[in-house]
Amino acid sequence: MRPHSRQILSVEEVFGKNGWHGELVEGRDVLRAGFEAHHTRVNLTVQAFTELNALSVVGETSMFIAEPQMPAFLELLMRGNKQLTLGSYEYDLDREMLVFRVTNIFEKERFDEDIVSSMVHCAIAELDRMVPYAAIVRGTAADLIADLDLERLLEREDLLPPVPGEEEEEY
Repeated sequence: MRPHSRQILSVEEVFGKNGWHGELVEGRDVLRAGFEAHHTRVNLTVQAFTELNALSVVGETSMFIAEPQMPAFLELLMRGNKQLTLGSYEYDLDREMLVFRVTNIFEKERFDEDIVSSMVHCAIAELDRMVPYAAIVRGTAADLIADLDLERLLEREDLLPPVPGEEEEEY
């Protein structure tokens, strides 16, 4: 087994400083963790790409979408992506998982603590933000799905999780 890189060990250190529990995957530069967010459980995979000095943070949550709602759901994700500055939403059709992925390239071998923390927060918050919108699409009857206004749905602020600091941080 090859030892873990300095990059992934610096990520493990950031997790420790934040009080987050993460498990290094043996033989790979990967750390896995789980977080309870406001609307959903987020499974996080953090992977260091040492050759590029890059870090990818991938958050996933289980999300079954029936065939009649699938086109509207995928459109919802694409419209959500248009609102983002960093990262992107995806849907893993094979595993029925809603995914948010954010990647950063670093200048140093030790990844910056603030950037790593921000990437983790971003992945969790963005998944948590999308889940209630996706639930509305998922719960819309097949004969009404064409009437769903996805642009207006994404403007609904009543579905947003509380902002950390305004209420206790959940993750």
